[in-house]
Amino acid sequence: MRIAIPKEVKNHEYRVAITPAGVRELVAHGHEVFVQHDAGVGSGFSDEDYVAQGATITPDAAATWETGEMVLKVKEPIAQEYEFLRDDLLLFTYLHLAADQAGTDALLKAGTTAIAYETVQLDSGLLPLLYPMSEVAGCLSPQVGANAMFAYHGGGGVLMGGVGGVERAKVVILGGGTAGQNAAAIASGMGANVTILDTDLNKLRDIYWRFDNKVQGLASNSLTIAEQVTQADLVIGSVLIPGAKAPKLVTNDLVKEMKPGSVLVDIAIDQGGCFADSHPTTHEDPTFTVHNSIFYCVANMPGAVPRTSTIALTNATLPYAVRLADLGWQEALRRDHALALGLNTHAGHITNKPVADAFNRELVAVDDVLAR
Repeated sequence: MRIAIPKEVKNHEYRVAITPAGVRELVAHGHEVFVQHDAGVGSGFSDEDYVAQGATITPDAAATWETGEMVLKVKEPIAQEYEFLRDDLLLFTYLHLAADQAGTDALLKAGTTAIAYETVQLDSGLLPLLYPMSEVAGCLSPQVGANAMFAYHGGGGVLMGGVGGVERAKVVILGGGTAGQNAAAIASGMGANVTILDTDLNKLRDIYWRFDNKVQGLASNSLTIAEQVTQADLVIGSVLIPGAKAPKLVTNDLVKEMKPGSVLVDIAIDQGGCFADSHPTTHEDPTFTVHNSIFYCVANMPGAVPRTSTIALTNATLPYAVRLADLGWQEALRRDHALALGLNTHAGHITNKPVADAFNRELVAVDDVLAR
């Protein structure tokens, strides 16, 4: 199979879909790999690094997309890439379609077969291809939140860990999954007073033991959210419903009651965000103010640490990419139910229920697609 890796074009997105080590593995399986010129530079990988492992360098985006039977990316295609979509293309990337009608429409119009990293799901419920970026985003969220709390950024001027005789920053995390627990680990390591809210009591029990009861876990409901958020210096939203839009847990009225200079970091922004006032921002212009609080809603947070993120992502996606290339996407999906759940669009149809529900569109079942 011809596998193409374009350079990412989202604002300050320095990740790339594969490392040179990943190229070596695909080439060893008999596949051809084409990497766009300088696609890996932001992650510390030169064209020469890729060529040394068997890749061919392509000059630009158009040539890269045109060459690939399968295109591997990090982020969903944006408007300037829609022209490259076609009906004989397999696209394997993060998509987050439930929060992206324009992207969904473009894939459907082109007839592209698109498999989303974030909806590949094991029987245990684990999302193996979302997991590494959730880890990264979770670890980053207390850091960017602490920075936004600096007075010269308009924040409340609160130090995460405080000093002797001074109250620590109160950090409230909505969602106790992978991102939330990694956020808690970093925030508590910075010395903050950390509380996680979740509706899953088993997660809360796991959090109790993981953090030796040094992180408080509370059952989430509207009253508890209101009580905790209005007391917080930093709120981190990390709620996830696989493939679907994130629920809006923090209203505008609730933000109005928060401390002046408090900060809200929305990790769930790729899926629409879990704060009512959230809208996607960029690394170039990451924050905006609502009432007297600061919102940080960068839609590609892990892009800030591309070296770590690219390696972590390749570690997770490579076995699936090899399977797709070796077997072809239909047979690979027939053999692997988890991977089959990643199929979001095919031949102009939506094949993922949360995406279909988000836009009130007809759903074509994955099993029906694979039976053809």
